[in-house]
Amino acid sequence: MSDTYDLVVIGGGSGGVRAARMSAQLGAKVAIVEEYRYGGTCVIRGCVPKKLFVYASRFPDLFDVAPSFGWQVDASFDWQTLLANKDKEIARLEKIYETLLDGSGVTLFHDRATITGPNSVSLKSGGTLEARHILVATGGSPFKPAIEGAELGITSNEAFHLETLPKTILVEGGGYIAVEFATIFSGLGVDTTLVYRGDRILRGFDHDIREGLESALHERGVRLRYGYHISKLEKDGEGVCVSFSHGEEATFGAVMFATGRHPNTDDLGLEAAGVDRDQTGAIVVDAYSRSSCPSIYAVGDVTGRAALTPVAIREGAAFAQTVFNNTPTTVPYDLIPTAVFSEPEIGTVGLSEERAAERYRSIDVYLTRFRPMINTLSGRQDKMMLKLITETATGRVLGCHIMGPGAGEMIQLVAIPMGMNATKADFDHAIAVHPTAAEELVTLKAPSYRVVDGEKVAA
Repeated sequence: MSDTYDLVVIGGGSGGVRAARMSAQLGAKVAIVEEYRYGGTCVIRGCVPKKLFVYASRFPDLFDVAPSFGWQVDASFDWQTLLANKDKEIARLEKIYETLLDGSGVTLFHDRATITGPNSVSLKSGGTLEARHILVATGGSPFKPAIEGAELGITSNEAFHLETLPKTILVEGGGYIAVEFATIFSGLGVDTTLVYRGDRILRGFDHDIREGLESALHERGVRLRYGYHISKLEKDGEGVCVSFSHGEEATFGAVMFATGRHPNTDDLGLEAAGVDRDQTGAIVVDAYSRSSCPSIYAVGDVTGRAALTPVAIREGAAFAQTVFNNTPTTVPYDLIPTAVFSEPEIGTVGLSEERAAERYRSIDVYLTRFRPMINTLSGRQDKMMLKLITETATGRVLGCHIMGPGAGEMIQLVAIPMGMNATKADFDHAIAVHPTAAEELVTLKAPSYRVVDGEKVAA
């Protein structure tokens, strides 16, 4: 059996679904193939369940300040309730994805797809799909290091389905996923240790953000161990014995690897169509997401560009516009806002101070730290931080970095004026909303300091 389509999408995640829906709405005959669950990493075992876990982990902080507002709280946590409600919500969202695809006229397949040529895809269950264009949107997966006993560790995939919450956990890694899960587990009462082979978490982020989160994790009781990594895992009763690169050993209730992700390109049949991949296995594409095979495109994490759900969605939309609307469209990668749902939360867009100082001869840095208002009636000393980086000569805002409650929400709005090349004067022109933390972004009067030719000087 063989069916013919204008487009066959392999992968039912955010990027693939957006491309499929838009292409169908533009008149193309579209099929989409997903072997696991529609919604992809973000919806099924990524952003959405993670954010639900983040919410759960933040309640102890609210309980901590509640007495200062006159509330007496006697609370207990039930892991199974959280899991059940999370699963219910994910199932609801998955159904919405399928309904939206079906409503757009896309043919859905719950199957494994393999590319057999530039214009053909075979299904594991039997049958072949012929297509003028093929879009690979299979995303990425967390991986475990090649060490003895690695199978005893979990990744973010399994973290969402643990039967019981461990009493202790070791998280290896220093990026988004590592710090987010470290704060999730810590907030849920798990004795948490984070180990990272680097010298500080969140490599590539602004140094004040990195230092601020490190300090906050220490205050929350998360132990940080830098400069070494896990070399071996062994079963130890109900726990896992960890051997470290420095020769130390310790036993934990669970071990989680958050050491990166790799693109899902193995056994897809890409070789049969002459699709080039880089050294990481990611599909090499041009600015329009086209691979080395003219009829095959790729979007999302499988390309190794910016591994963020909103970027994959934009890439999927740009693909549809380019191929089926005769409107060549690219995605701007130079100004991507992002949030880290650690505790405290982080929002960032644009250049870090270090990157700005490398690109511009002189920059001004505006920096403020203060206690969030919710903590002022209690003894909590957690600090919020807001930082603006501007070019001295023009006043153009080059970067914004926020750490504290609502940082992710704020950074989305900051990204809009920054995308319009707003200056510090434009920010100053806005009237503050009081009392809010965000008002600090428009009331910062003078630079905290200036960086000229890489040297910090008085402003």
